[in-house]
Amino acid sequence: MADVKRAVEKFRPVIVTGLSGGGKSLAARYMEDLGYFCVDNLPPVFIPKFIDLCRETHGQISRAAIVVDTRSREFFDDFVRILGELDAGDVAYELLFIEASDDVIIRRYKETRRPHPLAPDARISEGVTRERGQLAEIRARATQLIDTSRLRKAELREIIRQHYDTPGKDAEMNVNILSFGFKYGIPLDADLVFDVRFLPNPFYVDSLRNKSGTVPQVSSYIESWDVTQKFEQQLDGMIDFLLPQYVKEGKSQLVIAIGCTGGMHRSVFIAKHLYDRIKGSYAAHLEHRDLMKNEVHEHVSEG
Repeated sequence: MADVKRAVEKFRPVIVTGLSGGGKSLAARYMEDLGYFCVDNLPPVFIPKFIDLCRETHGQISRAAIVVDTRSREFFDDFVRILGELDAGDVAYELLFIEASDDVIIRRYKETRRPHPLAPDARISEGVTRERGQLAEIRARATQLIDTSRLRKAELREIIRQHYDTPGKDAEMNVNILSFGFKYGIPLDADLVFDVRFLPNPFYVDSLRNKSGTVPQVSSYIESWDVTQKFEQQLDGMIDFLLPQYVKEGKSQLVIAIGCTGGMHRSVFIAKHLYDRIKGSYAAHLEHRDLMKNEVHEHVSEG
């Protein structure tokens, strides 16, 4: 109960607002990746009730982000009043204001070919001007300002992580390592695909044919060849170089697919080798997609 009480007391929602086209939805998506419960385009009048509902979950919703902007039209006029009520009631919250220069916002709208919410039948520039005036008082209340005019997506993600993730926690990337058989098709969600059909094939050894790459005898056979050992060295070096680069770029999930003919021997062995190598440094998961299709009844996933 003490832990639940502390979670409720520490609950501090982030209200995300700012200029249309500034990047609020993208910022909310990155916060969602950090574990925030996100609500988009919530009319301001519902903010206090939403905060109360989150607290009533007794810590199940420990992080929340609320995107509020001029899309709520006449409801948006209540925003300043609602913020004042939260302040008067000593309700803890953070106000993140996201903006960009006029020329960048206009360019973004022209690229998406969407009308500005405050100028659906007029020039985009008129809508931007109106919105800046309407948001001036709210901008002055902001606890955090982010100008996305010159930011790449990865840079915005990192700023969001630095400000709103758990202090001291490093960015984490989920690495899914998947073995598969080419005869069943390449996984559609794979980021990296390695073809290991050049390795010696246990299928042609009668005593190993019906055993998978998870079986020690099969593993020893594949590992005994010089070409396997050289490939492992090359693969390990490449993965050691690539994974930190993907983390730095802001990637949250990476799928590495290892394929052989049937997805039973060589791909299973190499995928397990790779999983064992990185599981201590990354949130790694191992899956043998096509193992059961070869009628081998063994444990098929880890991580």
